[in-house]
Amino acid sequence: MKVYTKTGDKGTTALFGGTRVPKFHIRIESYGTVDELNSYIGLIRDQEMNTHYKDVLIEIQDRLFTVGAILATDPEKAILKNGKERLNIPKISEKDLDYLEKEIDSMETELPPMTHFVLPGGHTTVSYCHIARCVCRRAERLAAHLNDIEPTDEMVLKYLNRLSDYLFVLARKLTFDLKANEVKWIPKKEDSHL
Repeated sequence: MKVYTKTGDKGTTALFGGTRVPKFHIRIESYGTVDELNSYIGLIRDQEMNTHYKDVLIEIQDRLFTVGAILATDPEKAILKNGKERLNIPKISEKDLDYLEKEIDSMETELPPMTHFVLPGGHTTVSYCHIARCVCRRAERLAAHLNDIEPTDEMVLKYLNRLSDYLFVLARKLTFDLKANEVKWIPKKEDSHL
């Protein structure tokens, strides 16, 4: 299988099911951003951290490939006229959401309660988590936009929403584990000076 196919040289690409769309189509933007997110999660996984977090991140990367496959599928080509699925695309399930929620709850039991927003940073690994969280939010916004145009699997939207929460809590937990400084955002009063 060759990496280059030359079929995209004129600015279009094929969805699962064969439909060709412009490379700037909102569907392509959606799953392209999920791919970008997956790459950042790989970067987080490459940092020094507890093996459990690395295992969770591998599971998340697997689920993001599923999200990408769902978003890359032309919904009109996915179902046959008799209602059966034409393409064998995996699904995101409630079990996947529960997994993220349990991980979030577990980390939060070891963290001090949040009293303020926190500024991203404090340690390189923590910063990578915040970047991934922001990319995840962008993927969620794009998938929501796509859903407004062409209905999308609602579990994709729920998963991306929950994943951004997970990445935020992971950033806080790694700040705690690494003994990094968590800087609270305290809005300045008008008469304050630097």
